[in-house]
Amino acid sequence: MSLRWLPSLRGSEVTDRRLYLDRRRFLATTAAGVLLSAVASTRSSRAAPLSGVVPGPFSTDEEQTPFSDVTTYNNFYELGPDKDDPAKNAGRFRVRPWSVAIEGECAKPGVIAYEDLIRPHRLEERVYRLRCVEGWSMVIPWVGMPLAKVLERFEPNSRAKFVEFTTIYAPDQLPGQRLPLLNWPYREALRMDEAMHPLTIFAVGLYGEELLPQNGAPIRLVVPWKYGFKSIKSIVSIRFREDQPVTTWSQAAPSEYGFYANVNPNVDHPRWSQAKERRIGEFFRRETLMFNGYADQVAGLYAGMDLARHY
Repeated sequence: MSLRWLPSLRGSEVTDRRLYLDRRRFLATTAAGVLLSAVASTRSSRAAPLSGVVPGPFSTDEEQTPFSDVTTYNNFYELGPDKDDPAKNAGRFRVRPWSVAIEGECAKPGVIAYEDLIRPHRLEERVYRLRCVEGWSMVIPWVGMPLAKVLERFEPNSRAKFVEFTTIYAPDQLPGQRLPLLNWPYREALRMDEAMHPLTIFAVGLYGEELLPQNGAPIRLVVPWKYGFKSIKSIVSIRFREDQPVTTWSQAAPSEYGFYANVNPNVDHPRWSQAKERRIGEFFRRETLMFNGYADQVAGLYAGMDLARHY
């Protein structure tokens, strides 16, 4: 059985409970000087800076979510199901050394070290929106490289229609994997044209610094027009496939989490609406944008598809 326990979503989880219980914190986010000071203090003590980062394309100019929120309010079930579990439980997660296995429908399969995987690529900072299926969102300055540039090195062949990604399986380091939350290890996948789209990146950092374990270190996927569960973290293998892979959340609850998972305000989750979202750091809800605001770039990928059926 792929799912033995699935936590139900309470209203307090859809609406960021901390914003209601701590009004002073909400007001503090409007004081830029205080905020920047707090963020700088957190950053300097938590992550190593990345060098040679250049501005990347497609960035939004929306106000960025504070680093302290980005690194303490996370979905990463491998480290626990609650939003504050990943930051609390990340201390034993070892992200060096790291390697990624590449296999399947490609001419150059093999195992490659993390450093060799990213070394040929220029690191770009891209400020992307991240929209989660539970109804909250962030704006994060990710640092990474286009996924297409990485995949091209392994020369996928004409039978490669999908790309499957798998997260590390290490229950001794990841306490959530010792619980029957999901069918471990976590797996996600993209259609080949989605994977090769210039918006899709392999991220190795945020806010100009290396990823912390709770954010999916050392390397994760970021697909900004899809719900956050598609952006798989701590990747250890990539497989080019001809058939559509079974993905973790689609296997666990197929009526709730589809393979495509495109942000769509017109298609509700069975248990709540997707029409509005709450940006972390804001008090009021805002309208959810089709494809998370990236419709001009990606709508053509789904021309002719019924997006209510292919959710």
